[in-house]
Order: sequence, then structure tokens, then C-alpha cells
Amino acid sequence: MNYKMILNTLGIVLNLEGVCLLLPLVCSLIYGESNALIYLCCVLACLVPGIALALNKPEKRTIYQREGFIIVALSWVVMSIFGAIPFVATGSVNSFTDAFFETVSGFTTTGASILTDVEALPKSLLMWRSFTHFLGGMGVIVFIVAILKLSGGSNIYLIKAESPGPSVSKLVPKVGSTAKLLYAMYICLTLLEIILLLIGGMSLFEALTLSFGTAGTGGFAILNSGIASYTSYQQIVITVFMILFGIDFSVYYLILLGRFKIKELSEEVRTYLGIILVSAIIIALNCRGFYNSVFENLKHTFFQVGSVITTTGYSTVDFDKWPELSKTILVILMFIGACAGSTGGGIKVSRILILFKSYIKQIKITSHPRHTYKIKINNRPLEHETLRSVNVYMAAYISVFALGLILISFNNFDFTTNFTAVSATLNNIGPGLNLVGPTCNFAFFTDFSKIVFSVLMLIGRLELFPILILASATTWKD
Repeated sequence: MNYKMILNTLGIVLNLEGVCLLLPLVCSLIYGESNALIYLCCVLACLVPGIALALNKPEKRTIYQREGFIIVALSWVVMSIFGAIPFVATGSVNSFTDAFFETVSGFTTTGASILTDVEALPKSLLMWRSFTHFLGGMGVIVFIVAILKLSGGSNIYLIKAESPGPSVSKLVPKVGSTAKLLYAMYICLTLLEIILLLIGGMSLFEALTLSFGTAGTGGFAILNSGIASYTSYQQIVITVFMILFGIDFSVYYLILLGRFKIKELSEEVRTYLGIILVSAIIIALNCRGFYNSVFENLKHTFFQVGSVITTTGYSTVDFDKWPELSKTILVILMFIGACAGSTGGGIKVSRILILFKSYIKQIKITSHPRHTYKIKINNRPLEHETLRSVNVYMAAYISVFALGLILISFNNFDFTTNFTAVSATLNNIGPGLNLVGPTCNFAFFTDFSKIVFSVLMLIGRLELFPILILASATTWKD
């Protein structure tokens, strides 16, 4: 185990977080808030141990799979602990458990909150709260890979541990260059959304914070009413970008190269867009009479479908009041999630496709045992290792979900609340139904439950295994 390399990378992570905390510091100075010194102390709290760890250079900079998973898992835990300090230090949150929950929810782009009045927070803290979405959306380790030189193919293990989806591919031969391309596209799309929201009359502060939440598919709003009070134009812009950030970023790379053709969209992206369209139409028909016009109906249904399937979690209406069919569809979308290689959470459309084709294959084999059938994705045979990883992932996912549901049930709340709360945190969505609906929050849960939810959010964002490996005793044995 390369402990020195692990500690050295954690130091780099802390240094990056310290630099990022300059954003709320600058924001507090711009708005004349009295907490600038507090943010400066938070910056130093990250930089002092970060610099000490980063200066302790390891003899070997090679990272193998085990170290890669440990680095990613520890980095997210450490980021969340230090990122929670501003909430407590500014007096906005009294309990560190609550602050940790809020920060984990931010970095994992979940959007679940314990805050009952977000408008009471200083603008600087609202900025930091939303910026955690932006940092966690593409992944802080992906950013570090873009600037960190490692040997022995080490980068790919870090990318695999943090990136969503059943398999990870490189856009270009070098992993570091792939990371740079990903972040460049991520930033450009975010800037485009900011510009369009500014054109629609939104203030710069609102455009920045809401775009950070959309880009990371996080969902932290800066108003108690969520997105409901914004104009139709602004809601439509957010809808479009939520869906765009739920698409595999390799599509945008092909667009940059000029090699993109609509008819050549991957099977996963076509399925993703098809699910959104069909779900929105069914819900719109089911909710007819709820709104004054067809336009209002379609606007809200497409917004909520896009918000849930991309696991963003923004809301324009209280969908907990929708008919049971509509709510059932939304719960199903919570599990499906966005595309692999996007900033969205959930199981991922690619895994759902692979599982569905596996079922079809098994039915065919049972009917015609002498025939040979291969599962194909994008007209290419699926590798056995990918199929195995999907099956193992689903087994682990069901186990973690069941354990989380059992632990949360000790609160003795109703089943719908417990089930959707676990779904919302493990799939990194944010709101659920009943007591954790879009107009509610997680403040009423016990500290124990909030810790469970925090762990579920981390497990969900890191695709289960980095956190599970971190908790395994065998991981630390040489």
C-alpha cells in the first residue's frame, strides 16, 4: 500500500478545497458581509494540513486499483468534513452533523437539505453551498488528474473510482488529457447556461448559483420556493440544461470534433431521451386539469421529469400532490438516473439497458437452449467483464438500499417517506415524497439517520465500491 501517495494526494485535495473557499470569501466582501475573516480561517484550516501533506513527496507515485479507490473515497470524506466548517463557523448551522449532511449533499450533488429557511443564509454561504455542486459534478479527482502527473497508468484507477457508469473510456489516448477535455466541456456548458439566464433577466448571483446546481445536477436552490418563482423562460433554460448535463459527455466531444450525427447517437442516449419524452407525456396526460393551460402542464412535467431522471432535484411545483401514477413514474425515474459519463446519478440508463437485454437473452436461451445469443450495445458485443460488473453492482446496490431502509425505519416514519428518502439519497436526487417531498426537508430526522443518509449519498455518488472498499478490513492488509 502506497500510504505516502495516498496522503500526498489528500493534501492536494485539501489545497484545492482551500483555494475554492476563496470564492465565498470574495462573495462576502462584495456583499459587505461580516464573515470574511471566518472564511479566511476556513481557507487556512484547509491549506495548513494540505500543504504539510502535499510537501511530503512519496518515493513512488504509482497508484494501483486499491490505492485509487481508497484515495477517491477518503478524498470525498475529507472534503465533506472540511467543507462543513463554514456552515458551523458562520453560525448558520448549529450541529456539525447537520453541516456534514448539507456538505455531503452538496459535493455528491444530491440536493437534500436540513435547512428550513435557505433565504436566511448569507449570500456567501449560499454561493459556497451551490459551488459544492459544481465541484462534485464532474469530480474533484478528475480535476486533480488533469493537473497531476502519475506513473504506471495510475490515472485510470482514479478516474474509474470516481466516474459514473459500468465502464470508463478515454476520449483521447492520455487519461490526463481526457480529464482536461471533460472539465473544459463542463465549464463551457455551465458558462452558456449562465449567459442564457442573464439574458432572461436573472441576476448574476442567481445565474451562478442555479447554474452550478444544474451543471452538477445537484439542486440546491437559493429561494424557499425552489425554482417556482422564476419566469417560464428561466425555467425552460434550466430544464434544457438539466437534460443536457444528463447526457454522456462523449457526445459533446464528438460535436467539438465535427463528427456528431443525430442518427449515430448512442443507444443509451436515445433511450435516455426516449424515457424523458414518454414519461413527460404520460404525466402531462395524467395531470391534465392541474394547470391552467397545456403550456403550463408541459412546462412543469418536462421540468420535473428532467429534474428527477438527471437527479438534479430542482422543483417548480409540489409534485407530491400529483396523481399516484405520476408519482410512481417519478420514483421509477429516481432509480433509472441519467447516462453514464454524465454528471447525473442513479443506476444509469446503460446499466438498465444491459439488465433488460440480459433478461431478453435469458428468455431466448430458455426457449432455444441450443442457440447462441450475444448482448450488444451500439451494435457491438458486450464484454463479459462489463456484464459481470453490472450484475455485481446491482447485487451490491440492492443490499445497500435494503440495509439503508432498515436503518432509517427505526425512526418509525411511514414507508413512503422512508423508501423515497433512501432512494433520494442513494441515487443523489434530493427530494422524495411525503415528509421528504419537494416542499419539505430532512431536518426532522435523528442525527443517526442523517449520518446514514450521508453515507448513502457518498456511496451513491462514488458508485458503491470505493466507500465499501474503504470500510472493508481486508483492504488495509498487504
